[in-house]
This record gives sequence, structure tokens and C-alpha cells, in this order.
Amino acid sequence: MSGVPPDLAYLRARLALIEDRVRSLVEHRQADDPAPEDPFRGLYVSDDTAVRLLASAAVRPDVDTAGRQEVADLGDRLEREGHQLVLRQLARDADLDDLDLDLVLTTLLPDLDSRFERLYGYLNDDVSRRRATTGLALEVVGAAPEDADARARLGPAGRLVRRGLLHVEDEDRPFLTRALRVPDRVTAHLLGHQDPAPELASYLLDTHPFPVPLATRLGRALASGAHLLHLREPSPDAGGSVAAAALGEAGLGTVAIDLTRVPEHPAPVELLRAACREALFRSAGLVAGPVEALAGSAPEALRTLTTADVPVILTGHDSWDPRWTAQTPLSVTVPPLEPAERAQVWATYLGADRGALDGVAEHLALAPAQVARAVAAARTAAAADGAPLGPQHLRLGVQAQNAAGLERLARRIVPEVGWDDLVVTPAVGTALRDVTARARHRHTVLTTWRMRRGGGRGIGITALFAGDSGTGKTMAAEVIAHDLGLDLYTVNLATVVDKYIGETEKNLERIFTEAAGVNAVLFFDEADAVFGKRSAVKDAHDRYANIESAYLLQRLESFDGLAVLATNLRANIDEAFTRRLDAIIDFPAPTEEFRRELWTRCLAPPLPVADDLDLDFCARSFELAGGDIRAASTTAAYLAAAAGRPVGMGDVVAAVQQEYRKLGRLVLEREFGDYLSLLR
Repeated sequence: MSGVPPDLAYLRARLALIEDRVRSLVEHRQADDPAPEDPFRGLYVSDDTAVRLLASAAVRPDVDTAGRQEVADLGDRLEREGHQLVLRQLARDADLDDLDLDLVLTTLLPDLDSRFERLYGYLNDDVSRRRATTGLALEVVGAAPEDADARARLGPAGRLVRRGLLHVEDEDRPFLTRALRVPDRVTAHLLGHQDPAPELASYLLDTHPFPVPLATRLGRALASGAHLLHLREPSPDAGGSVAAAALGEAGLGTVAIDLTRVPEHPAPVELLRAACREALFRSAGLVAGPVEALAGSAPEALRTLTTADVPVILTGHDSWDPRWTAQTPLSVTVPPLEPAERAQVWATYLGADRGALDGVAEHLALAPAQVARAVAAARTAAAADGAPLGPQHLRLGVQAQNAAGLERLARRIVPEVGWDDLVVTPAVGTALRDVTARARHRHTVLTTWRMRRGGGRGIGITALFAGDSGTGKTMAAEVIAHDLGLDLYTVNLATVVDKYIGETEKNLERIFTEAAGVNAVLFFDEADAVFGKRSAVKDAHDRYANIESAYLLQRLESFDGLAVLATNLRANIDEAFTRRLDAIIDFPAPTEEFRRELWTRCLAPPLPVADDLDLDFCARSFELAGGDIRAASTTAAYLAAAAGRPVGMGDVVAAVQQEYRKLGRLVLEREFGDYLSLLR
């Protein structure tokens, strides 16, 4: 066996023992064959053959004790020399004895040596059945057909079948004539091939273990014999990292599978058995989630996981429901990472590029797997720009981790404006920066320092922006989102408010649930439509309207994200909501000074402007909000573009006139002064 890998040499030695037994059976069959030259043998049963079958006895070849001991000594020697023997490791991990291994190897032979196809056809006395049958396999391994223990090993509850190492086919046939088959993945594993089965590969996930105190605790539980755990994760992928770290603490590898698409598979039970088998091959535990994906649509598949022979850690957002399975797991909630731990995760995946972080994403509640994907996406964006990795690339990477579910319920806005683009009073600017500071440091203050205890309250930040239309509330929300490196989702009230009782609450619940898995700013414009005051109950409509408001009060308290409510009518917001708000910011109408700044910014390059622009006059005479000034500037640009000239004072005055008409205001000479003639 010179040049043969030790692992393969041992496998061949074990197969040689099976080959000797097959040879003995063939020789016995030949000695007792009355018509060896019959060209139709195996296709019919003659009268003489029937008599001979009745008179013959079952043949069980003698076990070559000396040969078996020689092979055992070979295996012991190779393992002492430091070689890992796949067959022996599989026997230890799957708790298989020599009889189990002999049954597997007997079934495996035709897949490794085509001679045994014809030999098995000969021994089966049927040229069309070229695989080992249960009866033939029992003969080869020297077990009696009536041996209950041997038969049980080939039954559905036996270790070999239950763990996917053997498949028993033709279940409608008598037990002894059912065909046996070793899955291709098992054959590949025994030959040293490590890639998972093709049908399983697309469901497997990369593992990103991260050591936390909970992982150490769970590792001790696994080491003591626990086989089923459930991790309730506050954010997607958080449980998977803890589970992988816990398995590592117990000296096990990790096979992680995404259960989201499993119910759509034509054979979900077989797919999950293949996943458990893959974990067995890798001396690993299985991490599977979200468990809710199977609980309702594929309960049998869930039972396959909870009764698996390998350690299984299930993850999901919901609490464990005892009705799902008879087995009760050790169920724990995964706490969010501490600020220092989040910084460590980012530093791990950024490596030498950790300087690009620059406070962009350390405050985000991203699991290690999400951080890994965000960094990979950021590196791709940096490569596309031909530039070093920077904060802007990390923002893109983080935004790429947001699920698309919320976009069906709210409009996504990618922030493009920053603090320099915002024109507000110093007091408003300070208050807005305080909101971003709260968002950045909420985990430190509320979790580490425990400043919000009990009551089931979340760690979310909620702010109310109040002010007339056009005073900059929406833009301020966009600036906050940009500063935090988040997307802005504007809730469309048309998709929320429903005339049917209870439907509005359901719609809002879907929004809050989706937002919990997204790092974004949730923006409720015209918030008084759903956060309005409760009223005295005069009829059923009032009662259900109050129930809606009460629900929102509870839901805001348990929300873990960043929500901004905007209203033109602050007085319409229920006082119970204002008590639960972290910040209330009033946006006043701009003064002349700020109007001058707004006109200057709106009519700035690359927009071409004429020399006759009198922005001081515009700021002094036209009392418009910021949104109105922006709209008038855009209208003036259209007028100038249509005339093929730079924007002049005539275009601005005409645009202001249009804004006045939209606002229902009169065009007065005292406001337009000498420029009134430009309108005539």
C-alpha cells in the first residue's frame, strides 16, 4: 500500500474483509448451483430451483477473526502515529459498532468496485437487482435473518437509517428483499471529500462565532450532555454567533442552516436529516434558525431537528412554544452586545482598516455575521471607487444589511444631506445633535449603566418634531439618519390607517416588527393622525379609537429602534405620548437672517444666476418657510431654463407669486415693492 493515504489504506483493509465474505457466498452458491450455464438464470424460478430452495439453509460465512484483528491493529497503529481515520471517527461520533460498519461497507462496495454490481445480482438471483438487499447484507455480515437486533439496525429507528448513513428502498417489498443504498455524500466523506451535499449547500450559512459570557455558559451545558438548546435573539443573526461560540467552547464544530426556505423544499425532513448528517461528519453541532419558519408550516421537520442525534441549537425571535415538540430545550435570551464588544467585532473584521470606522457604525446593533457581510460589501464598494476603505463605504455596507420587508410598508430614503445642509436655529441644532448622541450611546446608558429598568421597556429613542409645514422637520430626520449612517424610512399613513377595527394596529405592528430588524430611522410624518389624543367614550368608535392609541403607547415603549414623529399640530398629540418621548423639538418659522441663508443655499452653483438677484430683499419681504423657499427656487430654475437664461430676479419673483397662490396668500405691493412690475 505504498503511496496510499493511511485513511484510504485502512478503508481498503476493512473492505477487503467484506470482499472475502462475498467471495465465500459466491463459492457456496456455485457449489450448490444445478444449472450454472443457464442463460436465463435470475429471470425465472424452475421446479428444481424451488425444491432446492426449500432444502437449502441460510449461509453465513465465518468471520475471519485473525483478519479482523489484523485490520484493528492497523487502525490502532495509524491512529497512534497521528493519522485521523475517517471511518473510525465516524464510528465514534455516530456510536456505531463493527456490525453497523460492516452493513455500511457491504452496501458501499458496488459504489467503489463495479464488479460487485454483477456479484450482488448473482447472489440476489436477479440480474436487475445489483445492490445489496437487506437479506444479502445480513448474510454477508454473518447475521441471521431472524436476528431482531440485526434487523432493527436496518429499520427506520436504527442508527444507520436515522442518521442518513443508509437508505432502505422498496418499502413495499418483503423486508429481506428491500434494496440498500449508501448516499453519495456518505461515500464521498469516507473517501475524504469534505464538500457538503449539493442539495444542502445552498441552505448552509457561514458561521461567525464571537465569545461572550453566555457562550461559555452554553458550552458547559453542551459538554455536560445537553443536545437541544433554543436561543431567543433580539436581532437577526445574533443567536447564530453565540451558538457557534458555544459549540466551540464544547470542542465541537458548527454547521449552520437557514430554515427560512426549508418549508418550500419538496422533502424538508430529508433535507434536515442531511444537515444533521453533515454535522455528524464534521464532529459538529447544528445551528438552525429561525425556528418560527418550521413551527407552523413544517412541524414534522422541526421534530426531526429536536430528536436529532447531534447537538442542535435553534434560534429565533419568538419565545419557545412547548406545543412545538415534546422535547423541551434549554431556552435563553441572547443579550445585545456591549459597546466594547461591538467595537471589538468591528475591529476584528476591519483589521488594518479599522480607522475607517470613525464612529460610523459602532453604535449599531449588528450581529457579527452582519458585520462580516457589511465589511465585505464596504470593501467591494471601495474597490469599485478605486479608493481606500472609508466611512462612506461602511455606511453603504451597513445599509446593505437591511431587510427589504420594511420597504413594503414604508418608503426608503437614502440620506444625502448632512449638518452643513441644515439651516435651523442654534437651539434646534443642539437639540438635534442631542438626539444623535442618545442614539449613539443608548446601549451604554440604558443597558450597561441600567438607566431603564423593568417594565419591558425597549432601548429605543423616540423624538417629536413639531412645527409648521416646510420648517425642516423631514430634512432634520434625514440629517440625523445620515449622521448615524442609517437609512430613513418614511411611513406611508395610507398603508397604516384602516377603517376596519383592529387593522390599523396590525399594520403598525408589522411596521414595528420589520423595523426591529433594520438599522434605520423610522419617520412618521403627520403623526397626529395615528398618535392623536384619546377622547371621552361616547360610542363604540371612540372606544376602539382609544384602544388604538393605547396600543401605540405600549408599542413605543417596547420599541428598540429610532423613531421620529413629525406633526404640524403639536397640541393634537396625546400627553401620554409626550411623556414617553425622549425629545420634543419645536421648529420655528425662519427669521429674516435664516431666510437669507436659505435663499443663498437654494440659489447656489451649479445653478447659473444673474447679477440682478436681490436675496436680501427676498429674505426681508417674503415670509416663507424653508420648504416654500426651496419650492420657489426650483420653480425659478424651471422658468429660467425654459427661457434659456440664468435665474434672474424676475424668475424668483414670479416663482414666489406662484407659491403665494398655492398658500392662498395675496400678492401685495408692500411685499413685492418695486419688483411687482416684473409680474405685470
